[in-house]
Amino acid sequence: MIRGLVKLIVLVVVVLIVGAFLLGYDIRDFRGVEGPRDVIGTAGTEKARQAGAEIGERTAAAADTARRAVNDGALTSKIKAKMALDDMVNARQIDVDTQGSVVTLTGKVGSEAERQRAVALARETQGVTQVVDRLQLR
Repeated sequence: MIRGLVKLIVLVVVVLIVGAFLLGYDIRDFRGVEGPRDVIGTAGTEKARQAGAEIGERTAAAADTARRAVNDGALTSKIKAKMALDDMVNARQIDVDTQGSVVTLTGKVGSEAERQRAVALARETQGVTQVVDRLQLR
């Protein structure tokens, strides 16, 4: 009978301790220990927000740079494809550089007609607002 009573008391104590732990009570409250308590403050919250904002800005800038590079590459590819399919233009001799919607053509062409055709192909490409002609006659 005494063994059963001891087991019951131990069981009640364990249940109380586990319950207190799960409810978030600090064990120091039960022992009467006075001392610094772990306080969750908001001092780091503002720094975390600032860091998050900076990371967000940098990510947005990097995404914008990548988007521009992809758009420039797509525009350059369109123009080079048009030139490659044209019988009048020797596309291998012409370099196409794109910055935004401004296209720069450099290289050597065999005739004035080839130059005009290359510039016309670049101008009529959707998304091009200006063509800089730096083509030279051979």
